[in-house]
Amino acid sequence: MIGRRPLHRIVDVHAHLGPYSLFFIPEPDAATMVAVMDRTGTDVTVLSANRAIQQDAHLGNSQSLAAVDAYPDRIAAYAVINPWQEPERELERLAGDERFVGVKVHPSLHRYPVTGARYAPVWEFAESTGCPVLSHSEHLSPYDAPVLFQTVAERYPGTSIVLGHAGITPAGVDEAIEAARRYDSLWLEVCGSQMTGPLIRAMVDQVGSGRVLFGSDFPFIDQRMSLGRVVCAPLTESQRQDVLSGNARKLFRWRPLPDGPRERGVGQ
Repeated sequence: MIGRRPLHRIVDVHAHLGPYSLFFIPEPDAATMVAVMDRTGTDVTVLSANRAIQQDAHLGNSQSLAAVDAYPDRIAAYAVINPWQEPERELERLAGDERFVGVKVHPSLHRYPVTGARYAPVWEFAESTGCPVLSHSEHLSPYDAPVLFQTVAERYPGTSIVLGHAGITPAGVDEAIEAARRYDSLWLEVCGSQMTGPLIRAMVDQVGSGRVLFGSDFPFIDQRMSLGRVVCAPLTESQRQDVLSGNARKLFRWRPLPDGPRERGVGQ
């Protein structure tokens, strides 16, 4: 035990809510998430509902907002945009509701490429408003391989696009790093079952600590495991704090974020 003050400020920019059809997730609810956040010292987690990603974007986005309403100082929401389900309607909803802090897209599950015309309203909205977009990215995917985001960044230079999982595999991380080195509008996010401390260090070394973000993929991956990878990565404390919280606080369109320390923190 080393006191009750958290060692790091933490914002988790990649989490999910609710059951998932492809495999079982125990306790995928907001209350369980917040209980884990209390253990890790995480201030805020940004989530998207699995219902929104898999079946019904409008209904699932409403579930995300319900979680925000239940825990307004701890949870924020992405508006999931499905290119096959009236994207303009959900973007209009996003624009008018400050509980949404960003856009979430999942091209691999929606089986539609990020370069396709149906995603144009998302990139146009992001460019005109400054609202960031978190996208799944996966090495060799025909829908969201990291290299494809270079085309999006070229067409819409004012966007801020977070490459979720940074390509997933070690080869995907290399590809994501190369894309982010070419375009300042591309950010890297570190969650994934193949992620390691040295890969996180490579992102920071080659892109800079100012465009790397902590995400857990909770509850697919326990937040404690994802957080441990960053806490134990070979980074300076300044770099680590950029990744864990500082960059997210600058990027997203927050309502005021809580400033005081949590009761418990990493390492306690």
